[in-house]
Amino acid sequence: MSKWTKELVDSYADKLLIGLSKEENAMVLSEFDIINKEMELINNIPGISNVEPMTHALDDFEFTPSEDIFEDSPSIEDLLSNCDDYEDREIKVPRVVE
Repeated sequence: MSKWTKELVDSYADKLLIGLSKEENAMVLSEFDIINKEMELINNIPGISNVEPMTHALDDFEFTPSEDIFEDSPSIEDLLSNCDDYEDREIKVPRVVE
């Protein structure tokens, strides 16, 4: 992207339905200038275009999914037997908000 301008920032702010004050616009422009300078530094690293993009921070990362083991779920009656108070299939709890 070329140079960010006040008008460009205002245009994007309008499209995003956020209004920016003059101070906020100046802050955004200042932050984009910093980002552009950092990106320029990165792009000027010798041989950066020859670096292969990473998919993971660890080179030797291997993912082996565990085997799915299907088990029967306990019955609702067994689960509710551990509750102090329930009605139908709902657990009664003390009221905490008045």
